[in-house]
Amino acid sequence: MSDVVYPPESAYNLVPREEVHTQKPQRYISKFRPTVILEEKSNKDAMRTMGPAKAEVPSPEKYLKKHSKEPKLPKKTQCLREVHSTCTMRKPPVPLRTDIPPMGIYTKRDFIKTAAVVPMKPQSICVDTSKGHKQLLENSGLVPKYIKKKHYGEVPEYLQQRNDEERRAQEEYDNFVKEQREQGAMKHLSDEERHAVLEGLKKNWDELHHEYQGLSLVTDSLSKKSHKERLEVAMKQLENDINLIERFKTIYIPNN
Repeated sequence: MSDVVYPPESAYNLVPREEVHTQKPQRYISKFRPTVILEEKSNKDAMRTMGPAKAEVPSPEKYLKKHSKEPKLPKKTQCLREVHSTCTMRKPPVPLRTDIPPMGIYTKRDFIKTAAVVPMKPQSICVDTSKGHKQLLENSGLVPKYIKKKHYGEVPEYLQQRNDEERRAQEEYDNFVKEQREQGAMKHLSDEERHAVLEGLKKNWDELHHEYQGLSLVTDSLSKKSHKERLEVAMKQLENDINLIERFKTIYIPNN
């Protein structure tokens, strides 16, 4: 058998099809192409003749002489003795024992002399690792420089402003509650009433919990499932009410 696979026969293959001509996009041509061609031609024209380009040959008079490349010392203009003898400037006199030495002298030109007169105080450093890493002691946090500030220990202005706003809001709330109580719209729940309400809620929760514990383990009917869910929702609501009453000591309720 031959391995040639023929397409399946179909009547649609007899219908002539229109040839689809795909248009290829234009080929990319760099805008630097003419410049590159000119540079390549110019480099070829430079070496068209046989051999390298002609260079100037040194004349036979400029030959390399002996010891011409050795370093030479500058010529001495005057002798050291002559300089000392011809010097007209006089040195300053030796300072007396009672004279005050100059303090705070520092110039970039004569740093060595300044350091000899007034030695610079070394900066204090702090080594914080076993490998010798060091930093300035002032930036290490070990120097108590913040307690020497002028306003150290005082409450910042933004904290004072926030405390004033909280106090003002509390006063407005107290005034509102007082007005509502005077109008009879709200009633303050006493400690005995609050304790009685709390005990009643806990008792109701115990009864529901006892009933919930008595349910069967298998909820094979819709009535059992709905009854279980109803008990869970009621117990969850009682738990939220108990937490709310235990958290707040002062409770207001409407009269109606």
